[in-house]
Amino acid sequence: MASDDNTRNALEYDPSGVMMPETGLSRADLDWIAPRLEAARAEVLADLDCWHRGDPVPEEKQPLDAGFTDLPDRLLDEHAQAGEQSELGRMIAVAKRLRETVDRAVILGIGGSYMGARAMFEACCHPFHNEMPRVARDDHPRIYFEGNNADNAAMLGLMDLLTTEHAADDWAIVVISKSGGTLETAVAFRLFLDVLRQACGGDIEKVRQRVVPITGRSGRLRDLAHALGSPEVFDIPEGVGGRFSVLSAVGLLPAAVMGLDVVKLLQGAAEMNRRFREQSPGSNPVLDYVAVCHLMESRRGANVRVLSTWGKGLESVGLWYDQLLAESLGKDGQGALPLTVVNTRDLHSRGQQHQEGARDKLITNLVGQRYHPGVLTIERSDLNQDRLNDLAGTAVPEILEAAFRGTNQAYHDDRRPTADIRLEPLDEAALGQFFQMMMLATAVEGRLIGINPYGQPGVEAYKKNMTAILRGK
Repeated sequence: MASDDNTRNALEYDPSGVMMPETGLSRADLDWIAPRLEAARAEVLADLDCWHRGDPVPEEKQPLDAGFTDLPDRLLDEHAQAGEQSELGRMIAVAKRLRETVDRAVILGIGGSYMGARAMFEACCHPFHNEMPRVARDDHPRIYFEGNNADNAAMLGLMDLLTTEHAADDWAIVVISKSGGTLETAVAFRLFLDVLRQACGGDIEKVRQRVVPITGRSGRLRDLAHALGSPEVFDIPEGVGGRFSVLSAVGLLPAAVMGLDVVKLLQGAAEMNRRFREQSPGSNPVLDYVAVCHLMESRRGANVRVLSTWGKGLESVGLWYDQLLAESLGKDGQGALPLTVVNTRDLHSRGQQHQEGARDKLITNLVGQRYHPGVLTIERSDLNQDRLNDLAGTAVPEILEAAFRGTNQAYHDDRRPTADIRLEPLDEAALGQFFQMMMLATAVEGRLIGINPYGQPGVEAYKKNMTAILRGK
C-alpha cells in the first residue's frame, strides 16, 4: 500500500554525533561494515522466504520466527482486498463493539504480549486518559494492564476499582498469551475471569462478549477460549515470536480499543520495510542503526545502549525496546545491555554518570512530542523571586528542546557519542516505523554477529523452575 509523505517522513535517524575520531566512529568504519550489513540484510530476507516456503530449518536457526518481517504488508493487503472480513477488519469491528459496550478494558499479558500496547497507550493517548470523563476520551474505554507480574496488591487494587458499584459489569478483558502457559498471565486471567463472571451475575453470554483472547492456534488459552465459547478469538500468527508481535493482533487490537488508527500504524511499518529493502547503507535507518551500535560495541567497548527518551510519553516505548534487544541478542555470553532513561527527569539521576562515568555507553536520543492543542508558556509575574521573568514568553516545549540541545552539546564537548531518532509528529505512523525499524535491526544484528535473534532459552528456564517449585510445595 502506498505511503503518503507524512508516513515517509515520520522517522529520521541521525548518527552524526557518533562521528568523532577520538571516541566514536569514522567514515572508514562505516565503509568497512557496509558489505557485511548488506549480507545480513540478505540473510534476514532469505529467512523470510524460507519461512514462507516452509523449507526445512537448519538446527542453528531454530526457531525461525521470521514471519514478523512482512506482516504489516500482508495485513494491509488483506484489508484492502477483504475489508471488514479481513483480520484487520475483524479487529477494528471488535474494538468498536468493546468501545460501545464497556468503559474499561483490562489488557492481560506479559513481556511482548503487553509491552507494545502499553507503549502505544502512553505515547499516543492523553497522559491522564483514564482520569478523564468519557466524552473527553472520545468515548474510548479506560485502559489497564495486568498479568505482567505476580503482584497480589496490584491485582487486588485493580479488582477493587473494577467492582465499584457504578462499574461492576462495565468492563472487558483482552487476554494475550501465545501458549496460555505463562503462569503470571494465566493466573491473572483465572482470577479476573472469576470476578467478571460474578459481576455479570452468572450471565455467561455477557461474559463471552466481554472476553477477547489473543493466542496461538493451539495451547491452553485456545482450549480455554473454546470451553468458554468466546465468539471472537484472534491468532498470534505462526512464525511471529512474542517480542516481535506488536504489529499483530497482540498490539493492534488493544490499540484499536484505545482509539488509535491501526491502519496508519501498519502503513508506517510497511514504509520502514520499503526503506529496509531498497535503501543502501548510509541512507537506510535500519542498517545505519545496526552499523553504529555494532561498531561502537565491538570497536569502542560501548556495550551499554542508552535509549534516552525526551518526554514522559516515550518511556514505555523504550521499555518495549529493552525487552526486544535483551531477549533477542543477550545469549551465548553476548549482547549489549539496554537502558531506557527519560529526560529531563533522569538527567538529575543518571546524567552525571553518562557524561563523566565509564566510556561504555552509546546514547541514542528518542525525540517526539505528543500532540496537545494547548501549549504552556511562562508569563510575567509580580512574584519574580524565581527569576523567571527573564524567560517570559518561553513555551515549555522550547525548554525541553533547549535541554535536549544543551545535553547533546555537553556530551559532544566531553567526546560522548550520541545519535538521534526523531519521531515527528509522534503519531501512529511514526510508531509503526519505529517498531518495525527496531525489530528489523535486531534481526539484522543477530545475523551479523551469529546469534539467533529468535527464541528465549533463559526465560524458559525460569518458567520451568518456578512451576516445579510451586507444584512441589
